Amino acid sequence: MHVDVSIGKNRHFELREALLIYHSSDRRQWESGSAFVTHHPVTTNGAKKPELGPANPLTVEFVRSLMHSLGGQIPVEFLPDNILARTDRTLAWWTPTGKRPMFFGDTQGDLQGISGRIFPQPALVWLTLDGALFVRALKESNRPRAETTLAVAPYWNLYESGDVCLGSMRAPKISEVASIPQWEQSFYESKFTHGNVGRVTRHPGGFEGLWKELAGRDEFPVDSLIELPQTVEEFLGGKRRSHGR
Repeated sequence: MHVDVSIGKNRHFELREALLIYHSSDRRQWESGSAFVTHHPVTTNGAKKPELGPANPLTVEFVRSLMHSLGGQIPVEFLPDNILARTDRTLAWWTPTGKRPMFFGDTQGDLQGISGRIFPQPALVWLTLDGALFVRALKESNRPRAETTLAVAPYWNLYESGDVCLGSMRAPKISEVASIPQWEQSFYESKFTHGNVGRVTRHPGGFEGLWKELAGRDEFPVDSLIELPQTVEEFLGGKRRSHGR
């Protein structure tokens, strides 16, 4: 088997290797990522019919080489102190308490009077994964540790997993250190239009009551945050499913 590709000039490719992916027969385990991969040489013999050779375990060197060939190599970047984790698919960072303008959609008429005003914000943990954005809150404005427990980010447009409904948000096309300011600006400058979960704050007035009270204030009330039985390590490691509250 061969493929001809025109990239400025014709290049000839031959089938030399194959990866076989095995999933569990239990679909629930399959969907949770239970799988393994084998690496096989491929021979064509004289008849030109591809045949798989014996299975070999994957090596780190092979995976790195494959990623480089596919353009998945992470460029060298300087990592500032706010970065928590970095992989080829993810970028995680934290922000301390501060102030930001917030905007609310036209469907929420009772919030139009404060749309665009400046509001105090809690400390946050941010995570991008394959173009998606996840956000959690911190009760203390300090760089979190792996074992630091998280809280629900008190915003609309978020799901229980912390996944942001991007909607019309102008999200960056790539996730790199230089894109962090754009991720944050796009999040705050998009309009908060709807709640996707039952509760995002302990404030007796809910989301509307919280932000009406905070317009023009200096400090975010951390006692209004809903704590989660989830650590930073779990959040960054993929355990982002909803937790009972």
